[in-house]
Order: sequence, then structure tokens, then C-alpha cells
Amino acid sequence: MPKATEKVRIFSALEVANLCGVVNQTAINWIRNGHLKAFTTPGGQYRVYAEDLRAFLEGRGMRIPDELSGKSRFDVDWNSLVIIDDDRELNDLLRRYFEKKLPSLAIAQAFDGFEAGRILTEKRPGFVILDVDLPGVTGHSLCKRIKTDPSFGKPYVVAITGLDRPEERSSMLEDGADAFFPKPLDFEEVTASLLEFAGKVRAPVAAG
Repeated sequence: MPKATEKVRIFSALEVANLCGVVNQTAINWIRNGHLKAFTTPGGQYRVYAEDLRAFLEGRGMRIPDELSGKSRFDVDWNSLVIIDDDRELNDLLRRYFEKKLPSLAIAQAFDGFEAGRILTEKRPGFVILDVDLPGVTGHSLCKRIKTDPSFGKPYVVAITGLDRPEERSSMLEDGADAFFPKPLDFEEVTASLLEFAGKVRAPVAAG
């Protein structure tokens, strides 16, 4: 049985211009001046292979669009984790613990909902440690947003809380949390949970 071939992405000069944020004539000039490798269709139109456009942009230090990088804008980084908790001491303890136990993960920290939103949008981490009781925004609303907004890429969310309410666990799980742990935390259990999730997506997360 013949092996399936990967679909080759080809761009017109206008598509190149739109991706790079320039006018069509600029893209045509890049091609005519030999800066951007292209070929001509029987109808006389320029066409550019994705790999040639990517090489052109990389060579000039220009931003590589998601369409060329092979990443969807909805992808997440399975090698990163963000800890969202306004308790700075616990947040720092968790960071140091994960840096030691999960050295392959890049750890980011957020201490309020606003900072959390920025990091989630910019870094799109694959794993989130989320405190339920946050200033400015509840962990419930943030968890729902993370799980329903596709721009976050559907990371795994581990909810944590010091709130002494029996219904908190079921409520957070209903909001989309993938795991729930009460404070004081058992760091080993939280780590085991992260490793379990990493295994489901075959993320290269290894325990130290």
C-alpha cells in the first residue's frame, strides 16, 4: 500500500503579503529581486513553497506565522506549567519543588487573575495549578474560561484550595478542573497527578 504523502503548502504572492503584513507589490519585489525563492505557474502567477517562505523569514529575523511554524494558535506547550496562587510563599515552594522534581518543565508563576490571564495567553502552558480563592477573579470563573476558550488550548488544570467547604471539590470538577487537592498540599500527590496527565498526551515530562 503506497505511503500517504504530506500535503505541500504553497502560497501565492498575495498570501505571502498578507502573512507578512506588507502590500502585494512588496512580496512580488522580494521574488523578482531573488530574495524570496518562488516558481511561476503556467498562467504567470508566482507561487512560494512554505519551506522557502519560512527560510526567507528566518533569514531576516522576521516573525514566523503559526501557519508556517507548524503550530496551531490553539496548541499548548506541554513542557510548561503555570502556578496561579496569591499565596506567594506556597507559590514559591511549589515552583522550587517542581523545578527539582519535574526539571523538564518550564515553570511560570502568577499571583492574581490578571497576571494569570496574561501568562495563559502568552505562554499557553499545558499544565495549570490553580488556586480557587484568587483576588480579583474566582478560580471557578478562571477555570471555566480556561476550559471553554479554545485560545488557551485546553491545558490540564489542577485545582487547589484552602477553603474548608465539602462541596468545593465537586464544584471545581464541574467547572472543568482535571484534579482537585485541598491544602495543605501533598506535593507528591500533585506531582503524580501532573505526570499522569503528561502521560496521556505523551508529553516529555520526567520526574527528577
